Amino acid sequence: MSKQIKVLVFPSDTSGIGKYRSVDPHVYLNNNHKEDFFVDIVFDNREEVNFKDYDILHFHKFVFPQRPLEYQLNKIKEIQDGGTKVVMDLDDYWDLPNGHPLSRTYKDAKYAQVQLSMAKASDYVTTTTPLFADELKKSGVKNIIVLENSIDPEESQFTEKTEKSDKVRFGWLGGASHLEDIKLLEGLTNKLQSRYKEQYQMVLCGFDTRGSMIERLPNGQTRKRPIKPLETQWFKYETIITDKFRIIDNEYRDHLLKFNNSAPYDDIDKPYRRIWTKPITDYAKGYSQFDVSLAPLVENTFNKVKSELKVIESGFYKKPIIAQDFGPYSLICKSAWGRGEWVEGNSLLVESRKNHKQWFEHARRFIENPTLVDELGEKLYDTVKDKYHLKTTTQKRAEFYKTLINI
Repeated sequence: MSKQIKVLVFPSDTSGIGKYRSVDPHVYLNNNHKEDFFVDIVFDNREEVNFKDYDILHFHKFVFPQRPLEYQLNKIKEIQDGGTKVVMDLDDYWDLPNGHPLSRTYKDAKYAQVQLSMAKASDYVTTTTPLFADELKKSGVKNIIVLENSIDPEESQFTEKTEKSDKVRFGWLGGASHLEDIKLLEGLTNKLQSRYKEQYQMVLCGFDTRGSMIERLPNGQTRKRPIKPLETQWFKYETIITDKFRIIDNEYRDHLLKFNNSAPYDDIDKPYRRIWTKPITDYAKGYSQFDVSLAPLVENTFNKVKSELKVIESGFYKKPIIAQDFGPYSLICKSAWGRGEWVEGNSLLVESRKNHKQWFEHARRFIENPTLVDELGEKLYDTVKDKYHLKTTTQKRAEFYKTLINI
């Protein structure tokens, strides 16, 4: 190939989804397909870029986040008229459910209209799953390519070793927008504590007390202030997972309520462990702190079109998963338990109509059959190791980009 394709990348952030949807895929593309591609990743001063220097612009959700919709649409048209193909990436549904902490913000800013308008104006839209692609088509978006979230297993955060334990440790790792999902686990630890008191542990990874909240004043105005630890989503998660702190002793409860992430405490054998948040480059190390991953998910459109990333991460860590039999998890997971017997599968799935009992029943199966941890962990790894390897999805991206500019 005589000409390198020049790709300009506008990530949504320097961490989080920006890493998985924009930065990592394009760094890998640049480093491993350098004979065909040259990539520039720009975080700031976007409007100073000479777009005519590039063949493709990839952006996540917004081209110029602080600008009005009309301005962004005009810029997309201007960039296209200059000969640059515009590719928008979407990983989340634009209409957030009421339980989501950003729901009010999205509605007030009319993000649904903004994102859909920009998707329709772009030459192509990349997204995470066939389910989301179908939802985009229903909304009138055309030219959609599925580029799955993927992982480079050689990244250090995916190579952390798991220390052995006599307990079966059930863990949840994620962000601060999953309270409604976590609520599906209510009652689980109460049942585990009464039946398997010394045989299990619950682990919550990512605990964070930083941030701010918008407070509405009596006069109708709003103000932004630092959030208090007891107001955080993480404290609400912890309250559910510890059965309102009833599964732990008073001394440990008092320690947790100090919210001091530098205070040492020997919690290795406690029924519950809090793992504090880590940088995006290290957050996946949380998977090394437990044996079985939990993935509850409320049934709604927003969750239906989410990515399978939690299953992918668990699989690369060889951690079996108990997941909701819904949406993205149903794309990868096949239940190893069905109709009262063991069947060929790579996970244990919970039917939403059986939330009240199946989370416990599946947890019990791991406790009573600890060899199942390694067995299903290996099967899930075999499921994800090729399709969701960054090498595989980057090859798919490279082929798409070449087709996009007819090379």
